[in-house]
Amino acid sequence: MQASIHLARALRACVGMFICIALVTSSVAQTAGDKYSLKVPGGLSFSEFRGYESWETISTSHSEKAVAVILGNPTMISAFKTGFPENGKPAPDGAKMAKIHWVPQKKETTPGQPTVSGQLHDVDFMVKDSKRFADGAGWGYAVFKYDNASNTFTPGTTSDAPPQANDAKCGVACHTAARDHDSVFSEYAKR
Repeated sequence: MQASIHLARALRACVGMFICIALVTSSVAQTAGDKYSLKVPGGLSFSEFRGYESWETISTSHSEKAVAVILGNPTMISAFKTGFPENGKPAPDGAKMAKIHWVPQKKETTPGQPTVSGQLHDVDFMVKDSKRFADGAGWGYAVFKYDNASNTFTPGTTSDAPPQANDAKCGVACHTAARDHDSVFSEYAKR
């Protein structure tokens, strides 16, 4: 009898622990999935760039305000590998790029004290879709700011620095400076 009481208590404890783990896992999964429900007015949704975290690196950049990595989906990487933009051909429809910005952080305990990525700041996206974004030289853009305290993203707005038009055209004005390279500033870094 004593053994069955201990067994019942152990089973209840296991069930309770399983329920706690399930609730925590569900909560974490919900938070992680929330970014994919976001969309900028007039265009791009975060879900269109699902998997960007594992795309190949095109290049990196840094300034006093940001450390960044520029990533490309397989269509964009293939375009670069076949000579884009020097070959004079535009990026094909379906080409996508992501630029992840972090706040720069000096790594003082590392030899050379390199500047590395600190807190996540935002993620910028662009996609080539000649029909959907004909008035933007074929490219659609989106900026999603990251809030470290709440672990959430929100679409960029006109009150941001730099101001974002908060639509799929937010990058058009800036990217016209790269008109000769199909509105793409990044160059595929030598490996």
